[in-house]
Formats: sequence, structure tokens, C-alpha cells
Amino acid sequence: MKAGITMADRMDMGVRRFGAVNWLGTWTLARREVLRFMNVWSQTVMGPLVNAGLLLMVFTIAIGARRGDVMGVPYIDFLVPGILTMTVIQNAFANTSSSIISAKVGGNIVDTLMPPLSAGELLVGYLAGAVARGLIVAVVIAGGAIVALGTPLAHPVWALVFVLLGSVFMGGLGMIAAVYAVKFDQMSAVTNFVVAPLAFLSGTFYSIEALPPALQTFCHWNPFFYIIDGVRYGFLGVSDSSPWVGLGVVLIATVVVLALVWRWLRSGYRLKA
Repeated sequence: MKAGITMADRMDMGVRRFGAVNWLGTWTLARREVLRFMNVWSQTVMGPLVNAGLLLMVFTIAIGARRGDVMGVPYIDFLVPGILTMTVIQNAFANTSSSIISAKVGGNIVDTLMPPLSAGELLVGYLAGAVARGLIVAVVIAGGAIVALGTPLAHPVWALVFVLLGSVFMGGLGMIAAVYAVKFDQMSAVTNFVVAPLAFLSGTFYSIEALPPALQTFCHWNPFFYIIDGVRYGFLGVSDSSPWVGLGVVLIATVVVLALVWRWLRSGYRLKA
């Protein structure tokens, strides 16, 4: 036999050898994304948890007893789902965006693109880290609020569904921002001028009925509002809108975001340049 690559070998090059789904590769990427934030858990997990606890403590001391009920529940109980959801979505966004932008700026994004992973498998692997980080934060904050403050959990399934959807949606948005950005400054701008304002203006600390009519209309077009409102319904059994409407809006927004990410990953847009 002659040494070198035969014609048959050339014909086989590029043929997928892992079946319909590269389970091992997808699991490896997902595991890497989880270990990436768990290796610095004091910064990625404990930091947000401490911030959430401090926010609750400050509001409790400053205005909790004098604020009165909101939507028929004590103000502190009203705050818990909002702060929990804001923390979850910020962490889910940060997980995917920091992973991709760090790899791009560091020049090692090729290490992720070279393995035989399809666009869908890359998407699932990255989102697994965002969902894991969001769930860890949500479970710890919820557990602390239930034990320490006696916050009710009226519909746990609804709360879980909106936490999961919110993590997936924000993980996808984080990927979009990181793929499009070319430096850390651009990512910081998205976080500070897009993600944070939308989270704060979506009923995190108040019912949107307190807003002017124009801002109320804006909220009803804002998926962030429905994520926060859905988690609040899961905890307290009250909400500004129907949880079914919120579920539909968040599902549609998530599908649109993930479809765009999948298309960019498939084409290598701003990743293979």
C-alpha cells in the first residue's frame, strides 16, 4: 500500500463520525462552561448572592415597614422575586458573553470552533453554563428568602419555568452581544446601557401600574418584564399580567434570539474572520 492519504480517505474527510448528535463534544463544552464559572465561584456565584442579600436588607431597613402592601402582599415579599430574577438574568447574560468575548479577544476562540461540533451543539453547550449559573443563584436566593423572610412559594412550577426560560433567553442575548462585539468595552456598554436599564425598568422594585402610561406600554413589549412578572407569579400568586401571556411572549422572544445565534454560529459570523 502506498503511504499517504488515499482517494477514499479524501472522500471520507468532513464526514460526520459521531452520529446525529455529538453527545460527548456537547457534554464536554457544557462541562467546561460550568467549571469555568465554578472555578471562580466567589466572584461568579457568591458575589451576586451577597449583592442580592444587601439589596433586600437595605430595602427592608429603609422603607420595608413603611411602604405598605403592593398588589396585596408585603413589600419585602414583593421585592424577593424581582431581585432574584434580576440577579438570574444578569448572571446568565454574563456567563455566555464573558466566555465568548474572552475567547475572541484572547485569540483562542478557534479551540471551540475547531472540534466537530455543529451550530446547535455549540449553542446547547454554551447555554448549559448560563442555565446552570442562573439556577444556582435562583435556588440559593429563593431558599434564603423562604427560610429567613418567610416568602411564600405559591406556584413553584411557574417560578422554575420562568427562571429557566429567562436563563436561556439571556444566555442567548449574551451570545449575540459577544459575537458582535470585538472588545471588552463594547460588552460593558451593552451590560450597562441595555441589560441593566431594561432589568430595572421592568417591575423589579415596583408594579408597572406605578409607571406613566408610555412606560407601561413599553414594558408590555419588553420580555424582561414578563420574565420578572412570571417569577413573581410563581412566588406570590399575583402578577401584573397573565402568566400565560408572559409565557407566550418569552417563548417567542427566546426562539427568535436562539434562531439568530444559531444562524451566526453556523455561518461563523464575526467568529471565523
